[in-house]
Amino acid sequence: MLVVCLGNICRSPLGEGALRAALAVAGLASQVRVDSAGTGSWHAGQAPDARAQACALRHGVDIGAQRARQLSAQDFFDFDWLLCADADNLAAARALAPPGLESRAVLWLEWAGQGQGAQLPDPYYGSDADFGQVWSLVSAAARVTCQRVAR
Repeated sequence: MLVVCLGNICRSPLGEGALRAALAVAGLASQVRVDSAGTGSWHAGQAPDARAQACALRHGVDIGAQRARQLSAQDFFDFDWLLCADADNLAAARALAPPGLESRAVLWLEWAGQGQGAQLPDPYYGSDADFGQVWSLVSAAARVTCQRVAR
């Protein structure tokens, strides 16, 4: 499972953290590889946004060791699912996909049953409450993802 957003410093690190935590609770952590990436390279090598780290810590999850990286075509071979935050990320991911692997990239919230076209809002220019909203959404999506993995 690869969680994908724009810069890999807000939404996808929170998603990676929530997914790792949910998989651990479900006893599936050793069975699923989890990572995150961004469609852009602006923040490559950087830690998650301090507000994202603080938000995750409030929920008992430490994402501080994560480092941003850019999505690559190789990710389509390395991961069964690329869980995209929004429609722009989905389009960018699919544009990188090797022929025949485009369907591995999905809108995560939609794939997790949260509604047709459901997307993660980008909290970068927002408040702590916006990061909290993203955490709530990725936590719910992570639980559904665990249920799908367990089947």
